[in-house]
Amino acid sequence: MLLVRGEASGTALTGTLYEPGDDPPSFEGAPDEGAPYVWVCDAFYEVESGGQVQQIGDREINVAFESPSPRGFEVRERAVEAAKEHVRTQFQRIGVSAGDVTIAITES
Repeated sequence: MLLVRGEASGTALTGTLYEPGDDPPSFEGAPDEGAPYVWVCDAFYEVESGGQVQQIGDREINVAFESPSPRGFEVRERAVEAAKEHVRTQFQRIGVSAGDVTIAITES
């Protein structure tokens, strides 16, 4: 199992990439067990009101979360690239440049 963590503007987001031999997620909407690599991570976006208040750099924003949408992949490299892209996209959705996101991958 790999943890893919993005950090920028004083906040972070971590998702999980399940690999062959890991116990894959089994909740409703999880991809078929036949996918050797499964990426699971929260998705969020900025909202005018409601949600959770989040400190991003020197500003506070309201953030709403979507249900995680697991994605299955056949090839590890493609799964890792998709995970990095997902994390960067979440930061872009709250006004942080993708280039400002530092990505770290650790084995768990």
